[in-house]
Amino acid sequence: MASQTVPQATAERLPLYYRTLQQLVANGKTRISSSKFGELVQIDSTTIRKDFSYFGALGRKGYGYDTQYLMDFLKKTLYQDELNRVILIGVGHLGTALLNHNFLKNNNTQIVRAYDVDPKKIGTKVSGTKVFAMDELAANDHHEIVAAILTVPAAQAQEAAEKALASGIRGFLNFSPTTLNLPENAYVRHVDMTVELQALIYFLNHSMETKNS
Repeated sequence: MASQTVPQATAERLPLYYRTLQQLVANGKTRISSSKFGELVQIDSTTIRKDFSYFGALGRKGYGYDTQYLMDFLKKTLYQDELNRVILIGVGHLGTALLNHNFLKNNNTQIVRAYDVDPKKIGTKVSGTKVFAMDELAANDHHEIVAAILTVPAAQAQEAAEKALASGIRGFLNFSPTTLNLPENAYVRHVDMTVELQALIYFLNHSMETKNS
């Protein structure tokens, strides 16, 4: 692999590339050009070639990319060749939905524990995943846990993240509509559906205004 530092924007596109390659391989497609691949992922082919260049020579001029090789390479790069265990904090409507889904289409990621403050939920199981009390978060062994999914109300998110951090967890996927104040050695990805919808509505209206002008 090339020793260059991979830009964050490139890293964020890799899962999309990997998922698309999985579909191509499953459909029997053995090779693909950057232009055709760009059409599938809706990203300019120049950007795709630049993204892949950070990892060395992954394709051949005049041939394109070997889909199986590239898929296997990205699988290893994204650590999808090993089981990634995560926990979920907050077993409300969204948390329950995530537990019911539990990455069924991705055998390399699994929610192994859930945490909540509701006495009625503690000790129960949701689709096979046991719900623990928040007080047990720091006591449980989390050395094999790669991340915590936060689906708690905004007012509880900071405290929940701090408890998870104290238990040894450094990665967070935050669905709570608030910003977390954590040390530099913690990595947070925010998923705010309200913000995403607002951006979508803006772009839709902006596109219509541009066409009508």
